[in-house]
Amino acid sequence: MDEQATATTDNVTTAADAGCVINEEWFGRTVVVSASGVVDMLTSPHLEASLTTSLKRNPAAVIVDLSEVEFLASAGMGVLVAAREQAATDIRFGVVASGPATSRPLTLIGLADIIGLYPTLAEARDALGA
Repeated sequence: MDEQATATTDNVTTAADAGCVINEEWFGRTVVVSASGVVDMLTSPHLEASLTTSLKRNPAAVIVDLSEVEFLASAGMGVLVAAREQAATDIRFGVVASGPATSRPLTLIGLADIIGLYPTLAEARDALGA
C-alpha cells in the first residue's frame, strides 16, 4: 500500500513515503528540493511531483539535493532530466550529489553535465547564485 504523509510549515514542505522523504524549502526565489532514502520507480513520482509543483511557482533557481539518498535508480535519474528539460531556460538548475550511490551513476551515465552536478549544497548555491 502506498502511504504518503505531507506537512507544510512556513517555506518548507515535507512529503514522506515508505523509503523516501522529500523536503521542499524556499530561500527567496530559490527552491531546494531534498530527497533522502531510496529514489526508485516507486518513490520517484513523489520527487517528480515536488519538482513540478516547484517549477510552477516560477523559481529563479532549483537545487535538487540528493546528499541523503542511499539508492538512486534510473527512474530517479529520469525525473532529474525531465525536470531540467521542464525548467524554463532562465531557471538555474543543479543537483547536489557526492556519494557513490548518487554522483557516480550520474557521472558514469553522462548526466552530470546535463543537469549540473555539485558536491555540496553550499557549492550549488554559490554557483547558481542562490
